Amino acid sequence: MKGKTLEREDGKISKATIARMPLYLRFLQEENSKGEKYISSTVIAQNISVSSVLVRKDLALVSSQSGRPRLGFAVSRLIVDIEKFLGYDNLSDAVIVGAGGLGRAFLGYEGFKSNGLNVLAAFDVDKQLVGSAVAGKRILHLDELEKFVQEHQVKIGIITVPKHAAQDVLNRLVDAGIKAVWNFAPAPLRVPKDIVIKTEDLAASLAMLAGQLYKSDRR
Repeated sequence: MKGKTLEREDGKISKATIARMPLYLRFLQEENSKGEKYISSTVIAQNISVSSVLVRKDLALVSSQSGRPRLGFAVSRLIVDIEKFLGYDNLSDAVIVGAGGLGRAFLGYEGFKSNGLNVLAAFDVDKQLVGSAVAGKRILHLDELEKFVQEHQVKIGIITVPKHAAQDVLNRLVDAGIKAVWNFAPAPLRVPKDIVIKTEDLAASLAMLAGQLYKSDRR
């Protein structure tokens, strides 16, 4: 994947730190849209629900800014620094495999671009879907996957197929040259060591939400 290597001289940056970066970025973008020029670590911390010490520690990993006295960090520069760290300043092309409801929703979601992801096309085997388009992006037959990925040098694959098809799809993506996979299929997948994979378990997230709601109602 494109973007800065997420490492420090003393080792890798923690997953928790990386996970907070998009939260910082979203808040800073909102403040920038309001015309804010500078912002303190205290204000950021209050809106991200972390300590100001942690904010300063996190931001020191991605920006050379130390913050100006009584003013704080320059918002626009901090946005640029975080975008570079996350690779958002350099769009990474991606393909979707599985053009069902979720796949088509992703295909039409323009918000991915602001997060560094450029979805080029989707692939499926459903004859009713193949040949159609969503937001100007085509749905192609799965048989065209390997050729498309190689011709466009795509490195990211998004899996939104049923559980039973997920492993085969992943294997095809890897064989085609994909280096990172975002998996939404409810299945544990076997991947080579050099492939980056992130699985989103929507059912588990819903169960957690329902559990928290249940506990809240019982108080």
